Amino acid sequence: MSLRYLTAGETHGPQLTAIIEGLPSNLTIDFEELNFQLERRQKGHGRGRRMQIEKDRANIVGGVRHGKTTGAPVALVVENNDWKHWTSVMNIEPIEGSDEEKRRVHRPRPGHADLNGGLKYNLKDLRNVLERSSARETAARVAVGAVARQLLAEFGIKVAGQVIRIGEVEAKVSQLPVDELIRITEESPVRVTDKEAEVKMMEHIDQMKADGDSIGGIVECIIEGVPVGLGSHVQWDRKLDGRIAQAVVSINAFKGCEIGIGFEAGELRGSQVHDEIMYEDERGFYRASNRAGGFEGGMTTGEPIIVRGVMKPIPTLYKPLRSVDIDTKEPFTAQVERSDSCAVPAASVVMEHVVAWEVARAFLEKFGGDSVEEIRGNLNRYLEQVGQY
Repeated sequence: MSLRYLTAGETHGPQLTAIIEGLPSNLTIDFEELNFQLERRQKGHGRGRRMQIEKDRANIVGGVRHGKTTGAPVALVVENNDWKHWTSVMNIEPIEGSDEEKRRVHRPRPGHADLNGGLKYNLKDLRNVLERSSARETAARVAVGAVARQLLAEFGIKVAGQVIRIGEVEAKVSQLPVDELIRITEESPVRVTDKEAEVKMMEHIDQMKADGDSIGGIVECIIEGVPVGLGSHVQWDRKLDGRIAQAVVSINAFKGCEIGIGFEAGELRGSQVHDEIMYEDERGFYRASNRAGGFEGGMTTGEPIIVRGVMKPIPTLYKPLRSVDIDTKEPFTAQVERSDSCAVPAASVVMEHVVAWEVARAFLEKFGGDSVEEIRGNLNRYLEQVGQY
């Protein structure tokens, strides 16, 4: 069975819910580690007041017993603390009288899903769109990815991330070992290893906030310890790099993805782009460089996976943009709502987890079994086969 998940819930509803299907039995779940990953998503210089309200924790309500998965679907719940302020607005029961009309959202915000969603689903209250399209849903995706991350860790695969750019400020790219990269970025309010850039980024974010504006950036995810051969060249939708790119661009406010040197490859000669193949008895086949970011032909090469994503500035501004009222068709200035001035450090954490999910899915497609022990046997036999090639 393929690894898959669904999420449900609204940004101001009582909770976010996720169901994961396809996990093997006997995977040990570290609950503190799971909630640590959710905590990481809430950090970062530039976050708004919502992160002071929410203290995200994932409660597992199915599929785990005595600390281990059973092979049944795993159900996760992340409660919304802000729900208590929205119980009447978000009540599932019908509302009588004028309150519903008074609170109806009929002024779409530029850069959001409001207008497109209203037109598509024929909804005259745009809250029905904005509640689900909110980036709050990424809390559920991080919870799901955190479980996938633990599955990968069971087989020696490590996940890290870092911020490369915030607005006008670019950080030096770190080539540190993954464990060191995780340690240093975790201590940084903007998730960089470059201390000079860290100061400039924080000043840049503060200036944007003072100007009533927002700022985006570029983040990078590195996955180390991935075996050769995840994904496939035989069909377009089985190429793992393509699946990762789709997952990255599906994150709220992400507008692009590159793997390895990415768009830079369009400026270089072939001799400066392709990774030469080497062989040593101890290592087997390997690449002399990793400009391809761990992929050739839609399959992993055994080198670290390197993925970058670009996040646009958050569209909810304290310096509002122009829009049009869906009722009167008259122009107006978009209303101001609580928001972050910069969510790039948090987006780095989200991207780690959506990439980890896709790698875990491909890993189980290749080595799948009903239990961790069966998967380990499949992996070991495959590694032996590769070593004898």
